[in-house]
Amino acid sequence: MSDTIQAALLGVVQGLTEFLPVSSSAHLILARAFFGFDSDKFGLSFDVACHVGTLLAVLVYFREDLAKMIAALPQALGVRRGQTPSGQKGPDPGQTPRLIWLLVVGTIPAVIVGLLFGKVIEERMRTPSVAAVALAAGAILMFVAERSGRKTRDEVSLTMAEAFWIGCAQAAALIPGISRSGATITIALFLGLRRADAARFIFLLAIPAILGAAAHEAPKMVKAGFPGDTATLFAIGVVTSAIVGYLAVKYFIRYLANHTLDVFAWYRLALASAAAVWLWRS
Repeated sequence: MSDTIQAALLGVVQGLTEFLPVSSSAHLILARAFFGFDSDKFGLSFDVACHVGTLLAVLVYFREDLAKMIAALPQALGVRRGQTPSGQKGPDPGQTPRLIWLLVVGTIPAVIVGLLFGKVIEERMRTPSVAAVALAAGAILMFVAERSGRKTRDEVSLTMAEAFWIGCAQAAALIPGISRSGATITIALFLGLRRADAARFIFLLAIPAILGAAAHEAPKMVKAGFPGDTATLFAIGVVTSAIVGYLAVKYFIRYLANHTLDVFAWYRLALASAAAVWLWRS
């Protein structure tokens, strides 16, 4: 399999699995292990490049929400409601300032865990065995969350403490196989959020996390340079993950309006079982 096809395939895997609750990091790790992809060309830096593609996807999909949040920043920072910074009357952004603070609070745990334990996770936990165990554990929690309580709340009904707990789930997803969307949406369901509202909140919450990961890895990528066809391969990964990621966000939110997460939980168990068999035979 050519490097170009490998880059495109991994970009598709990243774009599809970043926003579905099945763990993009686990899929990239297992894909490299199963198919013998070049870990030098398609290692952590390539993963981060593909994450940039999915970041572009979520920025485009939620462009209207993000524009509202930017417009509501003065109010969120303490400007009197109904006033623009100049003192003139302006549009009331409604619940948007509160949503901004929920996202800020939800981002804090990932920042702390990333700074304290990011290097350990990168060096010791990006393995097929860790990914397999995490996939199975996440699947069980998803089954339980789907069957616990009523799902009637929207995202703006969250308290700051609840946003923090969802952020803790996002921080735990730094471990390969946990899944950022899987962990956060599971906690959101335990808290009683409607599935589609939970998905919208966790996708917005993913934006600063992906930005942080890209910013952390960018200096290493620049220092190492892009020898040979590396730049082209990275570009292919970014473009394919962006296109597929946009479609994944769009249709996943629609899917959750009328369906449970059970199909994803079963898929996680199947993939974990396949990984276990592969590890046992290798």
